[in-house]
Amino acid sequence: MSFAPEWLALRERADAEARAVDLLDPLRETLLNRTPLVVRDLGCGTGSMGRWLAGRLGGPQHWVLHDLDPRLLELAGASMTGAGVTVETREGDLTALRADDLVGTSLVTASALLDLFTSEEVDRLARACAGVPVLFTLSVAGRVELDPAESLDVEFQDAFNAHQRRVVDGRRLLGPDAVTAAVAAFERSGAEVITRPSPWRLGPDQAALTGEWLRGWVAAAVEHEPGLADEAPAYLRRRLDADLTAVVHHTDLLALPRAA
Repeated sequence: MSFAPEWLALRERADAEARAVDLLDPLRETLLNRTPLVVRDLGCGTGSMGRWLAGRLGGPQHWVLHDLDPRLLELAGASMTGAGVTVETREGDLTALRADDLVGTSLVTASALLDLFTSEEVDRLARACAGVPVLFTLSVAGRVELDPAESLDVEFQDAFNAHQRRVVDGRRLLGPDAVTAAVAAFERSGAEVITRPSPWRLGPDQAALTGEWLRGWVAAAVEHEPGLADEAPAYLRRRLDADLTAVVHHTDLLALPRAA
């Protein structure tokens, strides 16, 4: 699955403000004295995770950017610049990574990716990453709080969550169940797992993102539950005409190898 660069650019500020920075202290402690760091960014998009994380890790780093979309890889590779940071790009299927692909890796990271995997793919990823620190941010949590609230909010939320769990080319996506599945998978692989909430907090000051997110949220809900189609246009108008605020819940996950 690929995403438009315009959408990724629109959400970058909200992503950066939402990520759980308190996970970085235990991560930095684990990475201490590993130099240079070799960081693999899975589903890198335009490189927003690298732009957010590289400076917070510090020191010399080599980033390996993985994505299926060559357009996004080109943008990401060009944008990841900074003192002591080098970059290479890899185009390919992220679900096919194996332990051999991660030899020499200091950290595996990703943003808004886990919910696009299946349970079996998360299991394979956890096994491939055994012994390697992992930071996955902004996985969909399946809960949205809208203010002012409406009775239809829950119906659209439930339909959206069901859409996130849809079957694509024979693959049952995890959607909002991804973090629960990932915690279990990484713990089975011997990791210590920490999770933290990382909600988007949207409002009139981010009207473009709030509107684009809401349209996509409603469209996905209607795609799964066509019975909502008659309600959707008026619902959207009411929401977009109001001073709507939204808390879109996500979860960040840090998996660290257990001390021997």
